[in-house]
Amino acid sequence: MANPLKALGDLNKLRSQAKKMQQDLAAEEIRVEEGDIVVVISGDQKIKQFSVQGVSSDEAVEVLNKAIKKSQEVAAKKLQEMTGGLGGMLGGGGQ
Repeated sequence: MANPLKALGDLNKLRSQAKKMQQDLAAEEIRVEEGDIVVVISGDQKIKQFSVQGVSSDEAVEVLNKAIKKSQEVAAKKLQEMTGGLGGMLGGGGQ
């Protein structure tokens, strides 16, 4: 009975580590300047600042963040399909 409880403890530890990593990434900032364009993005891939020729736009930041979020959702879905597809291939049941 100790093994299932140990597995739960290990899972909680992994979740804790993942949460801390997410917080650490969110605190990081990457700044890229090329010509008249400035982009500041956090380590967790959220645009914090976007400006062209010194003019920034909260609306542009919002749209860029929506695009990034959608791309992450597509990637997560593809990964889920791949891992789900593996399970289906191993299970052998065709649809």
